[in-house]
Amino acid sequence: MQQSRLTRLLSEGKRRSAKGECNLELRDLLNWGHGMVLIALPRDPVDQKQGSDVGILRRVAKAFPGQCFLGAAPYYDGRDPIRLNQLAELGQNFGLAMVALGNVLMHRAARHPLADVLTCLRLGCTIDTIGENRLTHGEHRLKSGSDMAQMFHRYPAAIRRTLEIADRCAFRLDDLRYQYPDEARDGEPAQDRLARLSREGLWWRYPDGPPAKIVSRVEKELTLIAEMGYAPYFLTVHDIVAFARSKGILCQGRGSAANSVVCYLLGVTEVPPESITLIFERFISKERGEPPDIDVDFKHERREEVIQWIYDQYGRHRAGLTATVIHFRSRAAIREVGKVMGLSQDVIGRLAGQIWGWSASTQGEDRLRDAGINPSDDRVALATKLIGEIIGFPRHLSQHVGGFVITHGRLDELCPIENAAMDDRTIIEWDKDDIDALGLLKVDVLALDMLTCIRKAFGLLADHRSLNLTLANVPPEDPTVYDMLCRADAVGVFQVESRAQLNFLPRMRPRTFYDLVCEVAIIRPGPIQGGMVHPFIRRRQGKEPIEDLGPAMMEVLGRTYGVPLFQEQAMQIAVVAAGFSAAEADRLKRSLATFKRMGTIGAFRERFISGMLSRGYEASFAERCFAQIEGFGSYGFPESHAASFARLVYISAWLKCHHPAVFTCALLNSQPMGFYAPAQLVRDAREHGVEIRPMSINDSEWDCTLEPRAVGALALRLGFRQIKGMRSEDADWIVAARGNGYPDVESLWRRAGLRTDALERLADADAFAPVNLSRREAIWQARALQAPKPLPLFGADGEGIVEPETPLPTMTLGQEVIEDYLALRLSLRAHPLELLRPKLGDCLPHEGLRHAKGRVSVSGLVITRQRPGTASGVVFLTLEDETGVSNVVVWRKVYERFRKAVIAEKIEDLSALLSTLGRPVEVNSAQCTQGHTPSTQSTARHPREQAKKLFRSRDFH
Repeated sequence: MQQSRLTRLLSEGKRRSAKGECNLELRDLLNWGHGMVLIALPRDPVDQKQGSDVGILRRVAKAFPGQCFLGAAPYYDGRDPIRLNQLAELGQNFGLAMVALGNVLMHRAARHPLADVLTCLRLGCTIDTIGENRLTHGEHRLKSGSDMAQMFHRYPAAIRRTLEIADRCAFRLDDLRYQYPDEARDGEPAQDRLARLSREGLWWRYPDGPPAKIVSRVEKELTLIAEMGYAPYFLTVHDIVAFARSKGILCQGRGSAANSVVCYLLGVTEVPPESITLIFERFISKERGEPPDIDVDFKHERREEVIQWIYDQYGRHRAGLTATVIHFRSRAAIREVGKVMGLSQDVIGRLAGQIWGWSASTQGEDRLRDAGINPSDDRVALATKLIGEIIGFPRHLSQHVGGFVITHGRLDELCPIENAAMDDRTIIEWDKDDIDALGLLKVDVLALDMLTCIRKAFGLLADHRSLNLTLANVPPEDPTVYDMLCRADAVGVFQVESRAQLNFLPRMRPRTFYDLVCEVAIIRPGPIQGGMVHPFIRRRQGKEPIEDLGPAMMEVLGRTYGVPLFQEQAMQIAVVAAGFSAAEADRLKRSLATFKRMGTIGAFRERFISGMLSRGYEASFAERCFAQIEGFGSYGFPESHAASFARLVYISAWLKCHHPAVFTCALLNSQPMGFYAPAQLVRDAREHGVEIRPMSINDSEWDCTLEPRAVGALALRLGFRQIKGMRSEDADWIVAARGNGYPDVESLWRRAGLRTDALERLADADAFAPVNLSRREAIWQARALQAPKPLPLFGADGEGIVEPETPLPTMTLGQEVIEDYLALRLSLRAHPLELLRPKLGDCLPHEGLRHAKGRVSVSGLVITRQRPGTASGVVFLTLEDETGVSNVVVWRKVYERFRKAVIAEKIEDLSALLSTLGRPVEVNSAQCTQGHTPSTQSTARHPREQAKKLFRSRDFH
């Protein structure tokens, strides 16, 4: 009861405050403090007058007789004996017994400098301006019992009371009382309701009659769900999914829930049970006794509607998002500590620039020297030491991506609820992993960009082709789709568009849905580190025999050629081959989930290998099996999760194969997402025969749209969303006021009421070309409009603004391409490498690589960079030129040597050539880049704005 009152009190203070703050008043304490142990901490009696404290102490002591104590904490400043005497006297005056406190800020004295850094981060100051907030010594550390007894030797009762209070406050997590909502409706109990919905789902999913095996499976699942009391949980997820679908919000369950036929019948998951190996016990197990975990992905643009519906349905006092603890990694540690230590932004930038991707390590002296930093400088040396110490520390509490805890009673009586940084979001303070450990039921309401893309594609197909598709009725197992994937023609396709997947697809040659399940699962750190990829593909290609592992093992591994690809298989191997009990297999599963943080899987090695040896397996095979299982600790997929993703792989591939214009349009309208930028998506669409039409002030809308072509196909019109800095509300005004079209810039300004900066963005994007205005002419006209908004009487005679004729120089093709990239991040005119080709000498176009022999030189724009943690420092680059793309492997030694420029065996940075694109005399020049190069400048000026540059210098990426 006291714990519930405490969490209600904290929730009161947090809900009326900004994130991370708690605003409590004395009246709050008086209202909620009954039954608690209260320790008053008055201001330092040595340095402060006790005026205001006296009144508060009197009221609290009177309100909570026997519950309130006076805290005495040492300051270690030589005045503690006087301080303790005064506190003892103060306690006697108010009838408050004194208790000993430690005033602990660190676990050991060596953390003193780091404690000062954390103080600076909290206060927003530097180590040079910390002033009196700096710790003067390292005594604010954990003390032994003897040290505390010596410090309070004149007040042994204070030590005794501390121990008594600690005993009174003893708390076990088992003491938590948690009840899930019963989810009954109209007098129908939850289990009966779930059974009814499941049986209705049998006929919805199987209109020709459900197979006997599925019916039997449903009854088995319902029986176990009833025994475990999980029916309300399934119904909650069903209701959330039903709400989303009633609002046209595309969604799909994934993860271990795909092992459940009941989830499939409820419409939560979309993977047919016949297509994968179902292991319901991985989802719900009587032996484990842990709650199921259902993850549902929603269209990311509308997920907030689902989140707010949950708050409205259950109330914010019963539903809250879980938290997640964000820890310091290398980049954040360098930025934060560097700033506190007074390092210049230049030095901080160079330090951070040495880190690639996700990292939890610092850099050595050689790397510091490579960045032009002197590692022997005292301040730099201390900063790097502190950076190393702070890595791994909690940085801040953030909200989980979508995990909801929902209760039957008040959630704020279980744990405190606070406001999130995002508006209308409230969260509990417990980390997601804490929720799992406590066994609390959690519903994951997640966002998936590809669902947004697919939903938009379905809408476009309904509008333009009268096709009404859902996730369930896309034509299955289409050979032409698999043909496309076998060619690695997968730009934009969910999960298989990365460089590694594009390389693997022609070797895998998927021909069935289950092949896609394996494809999704195998290119992951777990299988890669476990050495599973090469044996799998060699056996699939018939280049290596499938090892006969005996009937029991082959039942587990038969579909994957004797190679474990999925977490479920790892658990089954432990049971079948090593003799693990269900409880031991569960502990192994948990160790896999925490491997990165805890490193506990090694404790199972001896048990696993000895178990396999005792059953007749060879030691080398047992070692190999355990190494593969270990690999899953670095992120491996369960089969059910891979199947849910594979479903979206197939659907997105089907859309790309049969409706490339629709698919590209949906992808562009769902940005940012995926692996490729809009320029690469547009390029790929054009290679598939899609006509891409440029931005038009009289035809474009905010989103990219589809327009009919004479041949019956669809053309894609670029939307205003492609313009950097353009606002959707400006686009809405343009469309609303368009009428029969805008003849010029001024008419758009008058009728749509756009600001001049929006007009300039449209002109920069060449959106006025359809009305025969060049980019420079449109910018010139936009700069002539200086009023903040159109004046109703200005130009009432119909003649408008009269500008003198001003001849403007014609832009070269190179200049047009540069401006296209600057404004739109793509160009429909030409690829930069097409213009720069004459300057690239013997560099081979990428389309020629398939026939090349020996060593060749290639050039291109770097469109992706990857340095996977499983690649031992190898860097992968994707280059693009006017003929296609090529993949470049940069070995670790080469990367270290050419770190600042970065490409393959010999590295040359040709970024400076980009500037030649803007020179009239260099129209046909060429170039390749991995860097940033400013475009050329024009000195043209408008008579009304002599001081402004008409064309600005900007970075070209």
